[in-house]
Amino acid sequence: MSFFRHYDYWVMLFLAMTGLFIVIDRGNLIKKLVGLAILQTSVYLLYLTPAKIVGGTAPIVDAAFTVYSNPLPQVLILTAIVVGVATLALGLALVVRIGEEYGTIEEDEILQLDADPDEEYSAAQK
Repeated sequence: MSFFRHYDYWVMLFLAMTGLFIVIDRGNLIKKLVGLAILQTSVYLLYLTPAKIVGGTAPIVDAAFTVYSNPLPQVLILTAIVVGVATLALGLALVVRIGEEYGTIEEDEILQLDADPDEEYSAAQK
């Protein structure tokens, strides 16, 4: 069955849809960051899945090996993971600062506080 031959693509699609749903549906800023991290993981899988060559070895030239794997996708994903962790850390730092300023990390409450400046002052006093 072709479904089971390409299960890695289905996992990637499931992770992408789950992450996108969390980002769109949730109002909590921390949950939105978790959704973005899940979505980013699906992108990693999208790049790594086609890069795998069955029976491929490291690109070290030798007469015993004829099939080589390309190391570039793995290098790019390692770089993307580092950038993703740094971006997530920055996002968490911003959420902490927003929580200190507004007294909440719920998106709806923050938008409501921004719409009514008098209420913003009373929330900052708490």
